[in-house]
Amino acid sequence: MIIDSHCHIPLISDDKSDQARIVQNATDAGVSHMLCVSVDLQTFEDVLFCAKNYPQVSASVGVHPTYVAGNLASVDDIATLAEDPNVIAVGETGLDFYQPNFDAERQEQQFRNHVRCARSINKPLIVHCRNSAGCLLKVLKEEGASKVGGVMHCFVEDWDTAKAAMDLGFYISFSGILTFKNAMDLQEVSKKIPLDRILVETDSPWLSPVPLRGKTNQPANVIHTLKFLADLREEDERFVADQTTENFNNLFGL
Repeated sequence: MIIDSHCHIPLISDDKSDQARIVQNATDAGVSHMLCVSVDLQTFEDVLFCAKNYPQVSASVGVHPTYVAGNLASVDDIATLAEDPNVIAVGETGLDFYQPNFDAERQEQQFRNHVRCARSINKPLIVHCRNSAGCLLKVLKEEGASKVGGVMHCFVEDWDTAKAAMDLGFYISFSGILTFKNAMDLQEVSKKIPLDRILVETDSPWLSPVPLRGKTNQPANVIHTLKFLADLREEDERFVADQTTENFNNLFGL
């Protein structure tokens, strides 16, 4: 069994019949479960639809860090939606200081709201980190994120960041970026992380792994990232699949 720990099925296609095919394609490829991740509260119902209609899919609720225009998501806003039993995580949330003219103050405020919500409902966090590791780790520590843990999704940071996140009880998730030729530093980091702290993901519809770069990504393609990771670490592919599946189930209580 393989689990795609982070995908955005409604962003691959908003057509319900297409979504059914996407889920079936993943199942046929050996992907036993998918976590369909929310990027804003306005489209959360689309995420929840997938979780309610396909037993292979679970949902999260949260707001992507770059979505800070208008009213910020409050603790209560997130917690109310997270009451649905199909919701197993809070996020994705975090900090993204990559794009020009980012609003660090509003991103941080919204991120803190997510961490506080996760603690209040005892569900793990899905954390996005881009060009913001120092500030992000500071917020996680100050807000007591270690009480619920979570996953650093689509990880591209260095070993020190990975170690600091793991010290806070977080797992490290690798996307198709790991398979890219220019990801040598990341590949070295992936070999240092204990296997019982690793997840794999697609972040579909983006970041298709080699040999599918340039194509729209989908959950079925997580098998390529997992195989690359196993080969890189010189470990048995089935063993890596089973361990990352166990890791996911341990983190999210499945």
